[in-house]
Amino acid sequence: MTLIIKLLKKNISPARLAGFLVSNLIGLTIVGAGLQFFLDARSIWSGKDSFLTADYISVNKVIDASHTLGSESADFSQEEIDDLKRQPWVEKVGAYTRAEFNVHAQVALDAQGPGSRRMTTAMFFEAVPDEFLDIDPSAFSWSEGQTDVPVVISKDYLALYNFGFAGAAGLPKLSETLISGVPLNLTLAGNHGHSAPVSMQGHIAGYSNRFNTILVPASFLDAMNSRLGQDSAATQSHHRTHGRERKRENKDTVRRHIAPSRLIINVNSPGDAAITEYLESKGWEMAGDKTSATASYMLRVVSGIIITIGIIITLLSAFILVLSISLLMEKNRRQLHSLLMLGFQAHTVEEPYKRLTAALSVGAGLLALGGTAALRSVYMPPLRAIGADGPGIWPALLLIAALTGLIVFLNFRAIHTRVLSAWR
Repeated sequence: MTLIIKLLKKNISPARLAGFLVSNLIGLTIVGAGLQFFLDARSIWSGKDSFLTADYISVNKVIDASHTLGSESADFSQEEIDDLKRQPWVEKVGAYTRAEFNVHAQVALDAQGPGSRRMTTAMFFEAVPDEFLDIDPSAFSWSEGQTDVPVVISKDYLALYNFGFAGAAGLPKLSETLISGVPLNLTLAGNHGHSAPVSMQGHIAGYSNRFNTILVPASFLDAMNSRLGQDSAATQSHHRTHGRERKRENKDTVRRHIAPSRLIINVNSPGDAAITEYLESKGWEMAGDKTSATASYMLRVVSGIIITIGIIITLLSAFILVLSISLLMEKNRRQLHSLLMLGFQAHTVEEPYKRLTAALSVGAGLLALGGTAALRSVYMPPLRAIGADGPGIWPALLLIAALTGLIVFLNFRAIHTRVLSAWR
């Protein structure tokens, strides 16, 4: 084997091999670092309760004078919802269900007793389908007859209370843990005056950054809307006229009659310009800060471009190596033919070239991994300062290893083909 290596390495061009090593190193480093940066930066937006990222947007109609005067409805029709579902950037569409009754809540801010301080406020309730929730659904359920209602509030509301209202009113600041243990005394009253108010207990079941609202289970809101909602008085009169057997059917009719005024959409490309164009054409608007979705979309686009460039450079470097090995074997064609005629096996003749290819490819891969780790050590501290928590360097390692394996495989196939052609 040593003699074969000495015989075949006479025509090796160090410049060509160095060109492959450098170009492959650059390509793999770009690919690995691009993927790693995308995954590390994405964690800033993709917190489990973050609405900045996940791929959820809330949509409502733009309110103008026609809505204020009542000549147009701010609710979404079924035709509008169906058209929205057909858009290519839509994964799922859910409707916010709103409370059709008045809500008052009372909270005891210190020990119970005659002198305890209590805060009473008007509230509103909304509900969304369970698959859109960012909390454990098992802790957010309600069934008929249950007197305790789980409530989810926006983290922004608690911050507004602690750093705005509480300071001005001389009230104590409340932590998430503390307020979760404070019972809410809820009074639910229809605004038509025909139904007796309902008193219930509530508790804070979680906090959300995805929803800037106050959420209760959809089953609870449906039941209370049927009992206390705006149309329930007419429904009750209809029940008395047509008999008790139609009660459940009419409740379902009232429930279906309530059209949603807000929608939540699971999109597959947040920040895509097509989303903004569609909403503007419909006279709708996206709730909340739109810059986060745009930044997430731009991150995907830029990272995709970087990774694509890296893959192209890597493939070109692989082509350089294939070309270099092919030229080398062409120059050694006579020697290869002689070795095969002397009885050497094809795999024995191929081995020196395969060793060279594997050594160069693996060396470039290891250097690229080191370059990726070095670049990550530069950009990661600033990202951590703004909340990033990346998955480690394993994704880049796996990608570089896969591309290196592919390059080695392609070159091994090319070497084998060349050796067989020398035999012929």
